Amino acid sequence: MKRIEPEPDWPQSWKESYFYDQSEIYGEISHYGYAYAYENRRRETLRLLIEVLSPGARILDVAAAQGNFSLTLAELGFDVTWNDLRTELADYVRLKQDRGKIAFAAGNAFELAFPSLFDAVLITEIIEHVAHPDDFLAKAATLVRPGGYIVMTTPNGGYFKNRLPKFSECTDPAVFESIQFKPNADGHIFLLHVDEIEPLAQRAGLVVEKIALFTNPLTAGHVKMETLLRILPRRIVQLAERVSRSLPWPLKKKALVQMGVRFRKSSP
Repeated sequence: MKRIEPEPDWPQSWKESYFYDQSEIYGEISHYGYAYAYENRRRETLRLLIEVLSPGARILDVAAAQGNFSLTLAELGFDVTWNDLRTELADYVRLKQDRGKIAFAAGNAFELAFPSLFDAVLITEIIEHVAHPDDFLAKAATLVRPGGYIVMTTPNGGYFKNRLPKFSECTDPAVFESIQFKPNADGHIFLLHVDEIEPLAQRAGLVVEKIALFTNPLTAGHVKMETLLRILPRRIVQLAERVSRSLPWPLKKKALVQMGVRFRKSSP
């Protein structure tokens, strides 16, 4: 992935993307909790994919923003299609592309259509931004071949600090349609709980293969621990993360911030 430098005449969306790239890929960290949490999410996402797919497989990266997962997967030898609602971000991703195969398909995720199905669809940190997560997952499933996969990451709705509504308890999700697709944490509508994953999967014709919970409050810099993250050695933070992942499942559902899920599409 190429290192790029900002220009004064960049569109605002490029400037915002570069701000995140500073922490995600350039190591210029202003918020240590974000950087550690992103590192965990990246590692978990790649693991969930690489466990079941080999280089050459076709992957659609939905709402891929500045394309860091798309670019990484392309460099690993996957055949990647990048998507985002913001058409102008495609050229930002092209600036960073060093090697590998990436196609670009900007547009609304609910309206995507392709001549052939993908081996996997990647939906990282997007389902919490839509008013109808059930419809969104079902749409993603239509883009995957039978026996293919959807890999999703999203904040864990059962985390003790979550104050957002539970999707399965909402009587009329349509009231949130006017505010969906907004970026960043301010755009979160629902945060899915672990017990909501299986019903959503069944409705979409998917099988839940794996659910992983990760990133504890220290790693994420929550409950005023961001200052502590700045002084603690990385090995201590990583040790605390490993210990927290070994907690009993009921405790993990309350104590860990992020969720990764791998779905498999049922055969006809």
